[in-house]
Amino acid sequence: MIVDRRALMTGLAAGSLFSRAALAQGTPNLGPNRVVLLGNKGGPSIRAYAPSPSANLLVWNNVPYVIDVGYGVTFKLVEAKFPLTALRYIFITHHHSDHNLEAGPLSYNAWALGLKTPVDIYGPDGVDALIDGFFAGSKFDIETRIVDEGRPDLRKLVTTHAYSEGPVFAEHGIKVTALRNKHPPIVESFALRFDLGGKVIVFSGDTTYFLPLAEFAKGADFLIHEVAYGPALEALAARSPNGATLLDHLRASHTLAEDVGRIAQAAGVKTLVLNHFVPADDKKLTDEVWTKAVRTSFDGPVIVGHDLLEIPLP
Repeated sequence: MIVDRRALMTGLAAGSLFSRAALAQGTPNLGPNRVVLLGNKGGPSIRAYAPSPSANLLVWNNVPYVIDVGYGVTFKLVEAKFPLTALRYIFITHHHSDHNLEAGPLSYNAWALGLKTPVDIYGPDGVDALIDGFFAGSKFDIETRIVDEGRPDLRKLVTTHAYSEGPVFAEHGIKVTALRNKHPPIVESFALRFDLGGKVIVFSGDTTYFLPLAEFAKGADFLIHEVAYGPALEALAARSPNGATLLDHLRASHTLAEDVGRIAQAAGVKTLVLNHFVPADDKKLTDEVWTKAVRTSFDGPVIVGHDLLEIPLP
């Protein structure tokens, strides 16, 4: 991928000025604009530390946005050297556990380190119950620590926002828009588009092949899309006690690599980023295998995601 050096240096300089201003106001310097693929595993099963379930970090003008919070996101943020007390915005694409399980615990873990500032959590219908349930289960611990350790009330710091298709968020010079995708049996499942003032990043969320996503991602700088490898799905199902039912779900609810390429080609995206791999831990599925499958239908740059991979946004 060719990078305009003058544009890169201008962006870095602007980011540096912003960071210095933020530091002067007591805000941590979160570093350059970037996306970090924290977790890239499709599905909730845990067989190793990496790859871990879905989670991404977007830093834009020193403001952090966490997109999906599957199990392990706290550890991955720490490993990515992100200060948890700077947590600010969380976006959940749908309510499968590999995308939402740590919404409450991540906020709590930031609070345990000294978080005193607001956290806003955006998710489909059900996000209120998700966080209320976590707080109900943690009531004794939270209230004990408020009194015993002099902490602020975490429940008053966290605000939930239920969204549907259409505009979701507009602050700090960015806009977030949702497109309902196709991830049966879940109806409230969404792709998210981040318009960053001249740069566009689209997260597909979990979805089967869904042509409207191409229009939604038209001209995006980065399309970060889930991916499944058809020939390996049966082997994955064979390891599961509910293999036949699981296989039906995988075929109906996820996008084969060749179809991911079709979406990216139709959208004319500048770079396709593969994440949420199904299966994620088959050693035979090398970067070359994933890329070759996508190349049957997409001729642009392809990045095969790995946990903690950083993508600069100059």
